[in-house]
Amino acid sequence: MVAGIGNTQAHSLFISDLHLCSSRPAITAQFLEFLQHIASQAEALYILGDFFEYWAGDDDLAQHQTIIRALHTLVDKGTHTFFMHGNRDFLIGNDFAKAAGITLLEDPTLLEIYGKRILLSHGDALCTDDVAYQAFRQQVRNHDWQQAFLQQTLASRKAQIEALRKRSEEEKSGKQENIMDVNQDAVHALIRQFEYPQVLIHGHTHRPALHKLVVDGHEVERWVLGDWYDQGSCLRLDHSGLSNQLL
Repeated sequence: MVAGIGNTQAHSLFISDLHLCSSRPAITAQFLEFLQHIASQAEALYILGDFFEYWAGDDDLAQHQTIIRALHTLVDKGTHTFFMHGNRDFLIGNDFAKAAGITLLEDPTLLEIYGKRILLSHGDALCTDDVAYQAFRQQVRNHDWQQAFLQQTLASRKAQIEALRKRSEEEKSGKQENIMDVNQDAVHALIRQFEYPQVLIHGHTHRPALHKLVVDGHEVERWVLGDWYDQGSCLRLDHSGLSNQLL
């Protein structure tokens, strides 16, 4: 067992960027093990987006029954489970949430957990140097665009998503690395907006790290969650603080 995870002290866990899909069955298997043996010991689990590689709509629930049942089992055992949309699965809706027994969170969301003010975000909105992506994000997060898209057939939606994913990978290969990371001014602006929380937790960039910031004289920890491509990980929060745990 990973050091720290076996601690029985009340705690919550944070994960993101699993990118679950049929082409990566090992990650799905690891996630199911994580739910059964690790997340089940936590008071709460927060999934901060890009949980799935893509989500074409809640009318595709039948393809994800194993994961849905596992999440519902976790909730039934007493672990409150929360989900925040990422840039890959922003179309997850109330039908999925109800089937899995989870609670949807807005991005960003400010919470108080174990006496700490914790600000949660997926993180893609902070990557403001990528102007083209931000324009795309604004388009697809529009309610009218989503409703029009969801009225198309599931097969058509999946085909369009595959085309978008392919184009995104091609465009990403030509972008400078720093453009795809968060913009510090955007981070500071978000921290000011929420009146200087002690901790900001986000994913998206696949660059796990702890950044200690000082914003207008306020000390803030920015924790970046890791992806699960090579090794699973979670961030653990308890009354003594935060720690990153490799699985």
